[in-house]
Amino acid sequence: MANETTDIAPGGAQEPGLKKVMGPKLLLFFVVGDILGTTIYSLTGKVAGKVGGALWVPFLVAFVVAFLTAFSYLELVGKYPKAGGAPLYVHKAFGIHFVTFLIAFAVMCSGITSASSAAQAFSGDYLTGIFGDGVEPYSWLVALGFLLLLAAINFRGVGESVKMNVVLTCVELTGLAIVIVFGLIAIFGGSHSADIAPDPSRLTQFDADTSPLLAITSATALAFFAMVGFEDSVNMAEETKDPAKNFPRALLLGLVITATIYLVIALITSTLVPTAELAESDGPLLLVVKAAAPWFPPILFSLIALFAVTNTALINMLMASRLVYGMANEGVVPGVFGKVHQARRTPWVSILFTSIIAVILVSSLEISDLGSTTSLLLLVVFAVVNVAVLVLRKDEVEHEHFRAPTWVPVLGALTCAFFASPLSGRPATEYIIAGILLGIGVIFWLINYFLKGKTDFEAEALSK
Repeated sequence: MANETTDIAPGGAQEPGLKKVMGPKLLLFFVVGDILGTTIYSLTGKVAGKVGGALWVPFLVAFVVAFLTAFSYLELVGKYPKAGGAPLYVHKAFGIHFVTFLIAFAVMCSGITSASSAAQAFSGDYLTGIFGDGVEPYSWLVALGFLLLLAAINFRGVGESVKMNVVLTCVELTGLAIVIVFGLIAIFGGSHSADIAPDPSRLTQFDADTSPLLAITSATALAFFAMVGFEDSVNMAEETKDPAKNFPRALLLGLVITATIYLVIALITSTLVPTAELAESDGPLLLVVKAAAPWFPPILFSLIALFAVTNTALINMLMASRLVYGMANEGVVPGVFGKVHQARRTPWVSILFTSIIAVILVSSLEISDLGSTTSLLLLVVFAVVNVAVLVLRKDEVEHEHFRAPTWVPVLGALTCAFFASPLSGRPATEYIIAGILLGIGVIFWLINYFLKGKTDFEAEALSK
């Protein structure tokens, strides 16, 4: 969503179609780079705190659920190869403007909660790894300063490029490669810190305070935060050369690559670092590096980690502000959110609005709550998309496209709905947070409705 190269003119008029510049390699890098980021660097420990030493299990389950939903997205992207994502598909399936708006607003909220969790990750253990324990009392101020910096960059205007995304992805992958290489050497080569003893038996241990099933489901509900960015990649379809052929390959291969990276790191992390230590840290990979390669400069790895979470946060805040801007231009929310700064040509009111929400979230919630709320919002969106692909089977198109086996979106909808439900072990606070965020959107919808009456809009334009 944050990577479109066209704008929406006032009133929702679109510029000509997006230029098809992305080949399979660039698209693959975009998919991988969009999914990797905050989760693996900051929330791995919190997932371990829920499941126990069997850290790899919830990540595996989360990726299986994501793969099911990926097939639904592939059918829809092949059928409607235009930038738009979930709001466009839901609107085509149900044609109910309010439902389309709620899905768009949920995607926007997931971007804000994701960026907020990145802000807390930025101000946590990785920052301490650079400046020492003396910075810890000021972590809240650092998190707020981080969000203000993102807002300033967003306001100034960021010329995004898929080629730059390749560079950013390589930096993130470098940090993960350090963890994997040094971790494997420590486990199989015996070269590690004298303070730790690798313990593979932890890989089959579950949280003793609950049943293994509930431990897995509650941890998976948080681990699904790893999929933030998955929705964004769909919006690159219109800029992809031969999307019917290249997009399915890139998306599925990208998911395989990211799943492999996450699982290998989960295995290494749990083997080298005791679960109790992981659960207390928002910089778990720094613990792994210190255990596996105590000679490696922790400052260097902390800088890589901070860069990774910053990249994720910036992309999500860009997406969120542009979504609000698109909704304002389409008359879905009050037009004030569509105001553009005369000099910078950026949607300053939308940037201010999304930044204020992020500041409130960071000031009042823990990083695990923010991550869980993000996954909750995404799971609801994915469940609706899986239903939408079945509804749209009646809409025939002339060109050939990928078609998922019917059981795949059915199972995808059921699994997404399950992990979004209280049956997965989610606490009530997550539903309260998500409800408040969506409630803000409903208030804006009602204000706009009473001021202007019923408004028809183009779903394709919401994410521009």
